[in-house]
Amino acid sequence: MQITLVHPAGFNFVPGQPDFSVLANRMPPIGILQLASWLEKHGHPTQVHDCLGPHAPQGIEANADHVLATGPELVGLSATTCGFMEAVDMAAYIKLKRPEIMIVIGNVHASSIGAPLLERFPVIDALCIGEGEGAMLDLAEGKPLAGIDNLIFREGERIVVNPRRNRILDLDELPFPAYEKLAGFPRDYYLPLFAYEQRWGATMITSRGCPYTCSFCDRTVFERLYKVNSAEYIYAHMKYLRDRFGVHHVNFYDDLFTASKKRVFALCQLLIEKPLGMHFNCAIRTGHTSDEMLGKIKQAGGLMVSMGIESADPGMMERHKAGVTLAEVKKTVEQIHAAGLRAKGLFIFGLPGETPETLKATSDFILSLDLDEMNMTKFSPMYGAPIWDECVSGEEGEFNEDWRLMNCLNFVFLPKGFSSREEMDALYNWHIRRFYDSKAYRRRFAKRLWQHRWSLWHLIRNLPRVMQAARYFSANKAQLDALKRDFPLHPDQPTRLQPFLSPELKADAIVAMSPVKLSRRPRPEAEESELKDCQSCA
Repeated sequence: MQITLVHPAGFNFVPGQPDFSVLANRMPPIGILQLASWLEKHGHPTQVHDCLGPHAPQGIEANADHVLATGPELVGLSATTCGFMEAVDMAAYIKLKRPEIMIVIGNVHASSIGAPLLERFPVIDALCIGEGEGAMLDLAEGKPLAGIDNLIFREGERIVVNPRRNRILDLDELPFPAYEKLAGFPRDYYLPLFAYEQRWGATMITSRGCPYTCSFCDRTVFERLYKVNSAEYIYAHMKYLRDRFGVHHVNFYDDLFTASKKRVFALCQLLIEKPLGMHFNCAIRTGHTSDEMLGKIKQAGGLMVSMGIESADPGMMERHKAGVTLAEVKKTVEQIHAAGLRAKGLFIFGLPGETPETLKATSDFILSLDLDEMNMTKFSPMYGAPIWDECVSGEEGEFNEDWRLMNCLNFVFLPKGFSSREEMDALYNWHIRRFYDSKAYRRRFAKRLWQHRWSLWHLIRNLPRVMQAARYFSANKAQLDALKRDFPLHPDQPTRLQPFLSPELKADAIVAMSPVKLSRRPRPEAEESELKDCQSCA
C-alpha cells in the first residue's frame, strides 16, 4: 500500500503574530520518520511531508495538494493538540478531492480523547492511539479493521474502539528514522539557537515513556511502561547520523534520558572508547544523578544537560513535581558545573496554584542558580494529564479551551491568583528580560561568542526576517493585544469533550458520550514482562 505520513504545521505562535518560531528551532518530526522506516522495512512505500519543513508550501490547501501528488492510498496525520484542527482541515480537503483515500490521525491528542473525535469529525476514518507501528502496519497490510488493536474506527453508525495492544518491548527492533525522506535535512533543520557548538544538528528519541508521574504530563501514548534503546543501538544511530548526514550534535529529546543509569554509563563508555567527535544535550532528573555520571557524560561529549524544575515555590513543587526539592536543585546545578557541563533549567508558569508571588520567587531562584540557559513554558492543560479535571472544573481558574492556543506559548489557563492574562504576560516578559539582561548571563554569552558562531551565522543569514519580526511586534502591539483577547474559536472545534479514560492512567480514550453507537472490544491481558516495575531499568 502507498502511504503518506504528514506532520501538520499547527498553530506555533500567538494570535495575530506571524510564525517566526522556525527561525530559532526547526525539529524533524521524529515520530513519522520512525513510522516511515518501519513501514518501508516491511515493504510498504512511504512518503513523508513536513508542513513546517523548509520546502513546504504555504497554506493548508497547498500542503494537502502536495500530499495528494504523492498518490497515497492511506494518509496518516500526526497531530498534537495545537495542530489537530489543521489536520482536520487537511483531511476535509483531501476527502473532497479523493474520498477513497483512508485518513488516520494519531499522536497524543487522538490518544487522550479517542472516540469522541470520530463522532465530531466525519472526515476522519480512524484514530491510531498509543504506539503507531503495529496498527499502521496492520492497516498497510489490509487486515480487517476489527482485528487491529490501537485503532478506533467507524463501522456504519457505530464507533468501534479496539483494545490497546501490548507495547513494543525491544525498541532496538525499530530501524533508524527515515531522515533521508525529509526534504532539507539536516541543513535546514536546526537545534535551538546557542544550544550547540558544532553543526549540523539532529534530534533523537531513545526511549518511550517515563517512570515518573508529574501532574501536567500526558501519559496516554506510552502509558506507564518505560522502554529504552540499548547503548549499542544509540551509538550506531549517532554514527549513522554523522557518516550519512554530517551531523555532529544531537539533542536527545527523551522525557528522561538518564532514567536507566546502566544504559547511560554503557553509552558513555562506548563514546569514550570509540569517539565520534559529536556533542550531545540530554535531560536528567534533579536529585537522581551523581558526580560520576555527570563526569562520564562530559567525557563522552556532553555539552548541556537540562532538568525539569517547574517552580521555586515548595507548595507548587509538592503539588506538581513531587520528589524534587530546591536544595537538590541547587546541588545538582553545582554538580553539573563542576563536571564542566552547561546547566539548563526548565520551568512552567501558570499551573494551578500559581500567583504573582510564586512567579517572583521562581524568578529570584532562577537568577540565584547561575544557569547557563533557561526555558519557561506557559502552562497548557492537556487532556491526558492528571491535572486535566482540576483545570476544567473552574475551581482553580478559568480555562480557554482553544486547541490551537494550547501550544505552551499562550496563557489558556488563568489561575485564580491572577486578575488577567495580561497580568501574566507582563510578569512573564519581566522575568524573560530579567534573566537575559542579567550580568551573569551576558558574561557567559560573551565568553562563548566563538563557540556560538554557527548560531550567530544563522541569525545573520536570516537577519531580514529577524528585523521583520522585531518591527512587526513593536509596531502592532495594541493590535496584537486585541487579537489575543478576541481570537475566535475554530468554527468546528468542540469543547469539553469527555474522553473515557482508564482510572489508572487516563490512557485508554474510549467512549463518546453521544447518541452514536459505540462498541468496545476488551483489552487482552498484558504480557507479564509489561507489568514489571520499570524502575528495574535503572
